[in-house]
Amino acid sequence: MKTPNRHILRWQIAIQEYRGNMTIVCKDGNINKDADGLSRWPLPNNIDNPAYAPEEASPQIPIEGISSTYLNTTFFG
Repeated sequence: MKTPNRHILRWQIAIQEYRGNMTIVCKDGNINKDADGLSRWPLPNNIDNPAYAPEEASPQIPIEGISSTYLNTTFFG
């Protein structure tokens, strides 16, 4: 068995606490139609969706805070 990649390893660690209480069974795609339907469910086209068109984005960028400092001329003189 080859070494699992990071994604699979994270899943293994996440479900480790349930190891004695559940069984994972692999199903063929033609048997598991619910999973296929959910994976193809259309998402709304908004800013949170990766299909969002960047040209539709607002050109304004919110500014969280502005800070200015006046330096003493004797220090940098």
